[in-house]
Amino acid sequence: MRTTTYIQAINEALKDEMRRDDSVFMIGEDIGRYGGLFRVTRNLFDEFGPERLLDTPISEQAFMGMAIGAAMAGMRPVVELMYMDFFLVCADQIFNQAAKYHYMSGGLINIPLVIRGQQGGGKRYGSQHSQSVESAFAHFPGIKVVAPATPYDAKGLLIASIRDNNPVAFLEHKMLYFTKGELPEANVDYTVPIGKADVKRTGKDLTVATFSYSLLQTLEAAEELQQEYGLDIEVVDLRSIVPLDMETLLDSVQKTGRLLAVHESYANNGIGAEIVARVYEEAPELLKAPARRLGAPPVSMPVSAPLEQEVLPWKSDIKAAVLRMLN
Repeated sequence: MRTTTYIQAINEALKDEMRRDDSVFMIGEDIGRYGGLFRVTRNLFDEFGPERLLDTPISEQAFMGMAIGAAMAGMRPVVELMYMDFFLVCADQIFNQAAKYHYMSGGLINIPLVIRGQQGGGKRYGSQHSQSVESAFAHFPGIKVVAPATPYDAKGLLIASIRDNNPVAFLEHKMLYFTKGELPEANVDYTVPIGKADVKRTGKDLTVATFSYSLLQTLEAAEELQQEYGLDIEVVDLRSIVPLDMETLLDSVQKTGRLLAVHESYANNGIGAEIVARVYEEAPELLKAPARRLGAPPVSMPVSAPLEQEVLPWKSDIKAAVLRMLN
């Protein structure tokens, strides 16, 4: 194993899959010679050239439609949205076309398409560039949704997403790019299965279900809660939003009897609400106390640093929610 950054893990996954399979190509804004807004695709243009790293005009609807057509014809496109917020510009292409073709064709047409890009707050980019969009993608059948939090999971899930025959929304987080973690050596081929959660921290007092950058905030909160109050918190990293691994989550809740679902996106109609609802529907007898959710309040993301920190449900809010539940 070696230590590397989240951004390098994604870059390696793209490079490895483009070397392995000639049908894999990338399309998006400034992904070629420039290397992408966050440099995720840096150095790829030198090896693969303009035919496999297609720089596009600023027209998400157009290049998303091109990618869907290429996928229908047997290619495996990876579309980079500069900000995941911009999915709304091409929402018709994603949700009315890519998500439905396999069903509407009776299984004759596959859409092996990956839509990747960064989301979330923390960089003071304001309301139109800081949203977390997993709930919107998860609402529509036909699209898988993944949101890895570690370099190991990011590389393994991206490779699995590219090889999948379904559309996959691969959600990165701008605050994760330069975080570090362990990764197998470059010549090791591995994948992380889509739809499988991972227990990142074991405990007995309460289960926190989370994903993406909220995982790192939750792990820090859990360590501090143990040091300050002696609490033993179990942390389940969902990794995949669709499909959702309820088996792993329910196994954890059976052990702890308490559940807090944490995410950065809005609490209203969010993934946390879905998790809590499913637990009450499938196994309410496991709970010793009411399950709770923690997400952002229903306000647009501010540009001001203090106000942004007030809105984001990060470590201090997670600690406060746990303490209320275990009071």
